[in-house]
Amino acid sequence: MRLSPGGVVRFLRRLLLVVFGVPVALAVVMSLVDAYRSRGKHGRRAKPFPVTPPLTNSVGDGTVTTYTFGNDLYEDMIAAIDGAKKQVLLETYIWKGDEVGQRFKQALAAATERGVEVYCIYDELANLVVPARFKRFPPGMHVLRYPTYAAGWRFFDLSRYGRDHRKILVVDDTVGFVGGYNIGDAYATEWRDTHVRITGPGVWDLRRAFADFWNLNRRRPHPLSRRTAEEGPLLIETAPSWDPDLRFHRNVPRLWMFPIRSMYLEAINRASRNIYLTTAYFVPDEDFVDALKAAARRGVDVRILLPLKSNHIVVDWISRGYFSQLLDSGVRILRFKDAMIHAKTATVDGFWSTVGTANIDRLSLTGNYEINLEIFDRDVAKQMEEIFSRDESNALELTSDEWAARDIHRKFTELVLTPLRPLL
Repeated sequence: MRLSPGGVVRFLRRLLLVVFGVPVALAVVMSLVDAYRSRGKHGRRAKPFPVTPPLTNSVGDGTVTTYTFGNDLYEDMIAAIDGAKKQVLLETYIWKGDEVGQRFKQALAAATERGVEVYCIYDELANLVVPARFKRFPPGMHVLRYPTYAAGWRFFDLSRYGRDHRKILVVDDTVGFVGGYNIGDAYATEWRDTHVRITGPGVWDLRRAFADFWNLNRRRPHPLSRRTAEEGPLLIETAPSWDPDLRFHRNVPRLWMFPIRSMYLEAINRASRNIYLTTAYFVPDEDFVDALKAAARRGVDVRILLPLKSNHIVVDWISRGYFSQLLDSGVRILRFKDAMIHAKTATVDGFWSTVGTANIDRLSLTGNYEINLEIFDRDVAKQMEEIFSRDESNALELTSDEWAARDIHRKFTELVLTPLRPLL
């Protein structure tokens, strides 16, 4: 039977509804059920998990200090703000209005009062549930709220839909912090994440990353403050020197720049001994999966550390759709228990490491504003391997036999959710 043009259109509409509508509906139901089951769990005492105390290594003409516990990080970040003499630059994805969030806000306000130039950036969409009164800042602070909808009349421009997922603190020209930690009570003690503190020439690169984002978006007014981002660009001086041991990679959707994915692929393709990768959310593209499989097949020890259960149940299920081919290729999959592991790190061959804000998913690697620090240093790589080993002691390894024996309804759910991969 030959279909008319109208019949073809109706058929295509129904097909699209099945292909995308069913997975979306299933994802919504799963999220609602998970939220219902998790009710009342917030505020409970978190189970302890292994952490590594802050450790500083000399790298080039500066230092790199690694943090794996939020309380340790927050104390040093606030101490840096309290010691600021000229300028504080803070950028965060989530900034809760709880006790930890208030501590940061008060430290920034105090810095402003003593004459320090304070600039803050936060993502509006990520903080919709934060009370509006918390987002009122002293008039002396420069605040940029990255809007929920940033495209304006250019709704067709996909480059304007990326979220600001970065977490940066730069104090004067002496110290910088970057990594996976957002700001809030839960992240201080209940989440396992990784952040680094740097000194030396690399601080200038972090300042430039903040300034470039500010200048790209500064014309957007802040409705909850008497000041706006119209005060003019944030200008910084020329870099005093280059640090060959540290390199920052920034995803900038507005400019179609996504170097973090390339950084990962280059390191994976060059690996000859080991790849230890930790990520909160794992929804890679096929090229990324193929690179990991190829590394394992040529004898590289490839290990991926993920949460046993993350804060996004749909992402967990979509991630599982990759497990069969990875396990068959010899990749080891480890699932961190008793806490949400939110770190975005990797170390390769005892020399190369990265710590940053980008997850191994499409939103981070080809969608959002992200920043990762690439480090070429054996001492840092050794420390990153030790951190991975300690995390591994709190993880459950997924075996091929265990995975093959999973229930049929689990396999069916993974299959149905597959069309959502490009959206995450």
